[in-house]
Amino acid sequence: MYDLIVIGGGPAGLAAAYSAWENGLRKILILERDRELGGILNQCIHNGFGVKTFGEALSGPEYASRFEDMVASTEIEAKTDTMVLDISPDRTVHAINPKDGYVSFQAKSVILAMGCRERTRGAISIPGTRPSGVFSAGTAQRYMNIDGFMVGKRVVILGSGDIGLIMARRLTLEGAKVLACVEVMPHSSGLRANIARCLNDFDIPLMLSHTVTDIHGDKRITGVTVSAVDDHMVPIPGTEQEFECDTLLLSVGLVPENELTKSAGIDLDPRTRGAVVYENRETTMDGVFACGNVLHVHDLVDFVSEEATFAGKAAAEYVLNGDKGENYYSVKTSGGVTYTVPQRIHKGLGEEKINLYLRVNRTLPKAEIVVKRDGEELARFRKTHLAPGEMQSVVFTGDLLETAGSSDEIEVALEV
Repeated sequence: MYDLIVIGGGPAGLAAAYSAWENGLRKILILERDRELGGILNQCIHNGFGVKTFGEALSGPEYASRFEDMVASTEIEAKTDTMVLDISPDRTVHAINPKDGYVSFQAKSVILAMGCRERTRGAISIPGTRPSGVFSAGTAQRYMNIDGFMVGKRVVILGSGDIGLIMARRLTLEGAKVLACVEVMPHSSGLRANIARCLNDFDIPLMLSHTVTDIHGDKRITGVTVSAVDDHMVPIPGTEQEFECDTLLLSVGLVPENELTKSAGIDLDPRTRGAVVYENRETTMDGVFACGNVLHVHDLVDFVSEEATFAGKAAAEYVLNGDKGENYYSVKTSGGVTYTVPQRIHKGLGEEKINLYLRVNRTLPKAEIVVKRDGEELARFRKTHLAPGEMQSVVFTGDLLETAGSSDEIEVALEV
């Protein structure tokens, strides 16, 4: 019997396991499907990780190794090359690996930290042929940074997610010509800092409100057609531009890896595509927690580690002190707030701090996040430069929610 099983050995899983150890759990197991711990960070050789967590600008492998060393300093067990197949309601984790075959482990608590995956060409239905040379940005990153292969010389990038922006710089530094970064939305989905240092610094055009409407080529891609789109993201006839290229990278969004969560019967939020969670990151399955990109897609790995540290502490509290109960407030959104995490907040938290993450649906130079109950304002937080691609957070204590109103619903709204 394990106190805790962590599914996923990336930045979220490592931070959660170490936090649980620090908070009193001793029988902890990490299950990772890859051959090594570290997750996606192993292929992110650029720097910029860890400024918030460690006060240094580290590369992805360096950041991961910090947490691997922290975990190695404990008696936490880890099994790599192990695929988890199912989680039972009694927190039995069923898995398989080449060494042990089919195995099952019983746990007092479980943390889901499986990360996310990229959306593919099929998810966005680009017309045209199916030649080689069309990659997701993350696949291209792995080919270049892990396997040492150059994916192309003349490149168009569809989507302005952070991985695509980073790959624009990476390809340019390796001698490729990035012709354009094409984004269907009227705003970028990446961080402002990445737009500046990955596109602007290399004079790579960012074509907003445009999309790829055709792919040309037989065995290898020879070019793409790019068209402007209207307010409904429908291509506008007569706006077509042709780009001769040998590579198309897709950076069209990330999706939490939640097939395991769904098969376990845990409630999912259709907006985040992650689990519905309480403020302590417990899901709707008793004793099962979620954190990191499997819960909602984060901008920075530092935020992933921060949330995972909290989830690890909460799992330890669950095992050592029991559940917090089922009385809670539901969190609703309005006025341009697209989602919040958590979606539920336990009642009676007193002075316990609640860190509420959220995203907005448009870019604003300044705005205010307002927390309400029964239409009565509980708190107001001033923010500067809000954008859909940049996650926001507000912090308040549990007793704030008791100051007005009688409803079991809390509203989080955006006011300009």
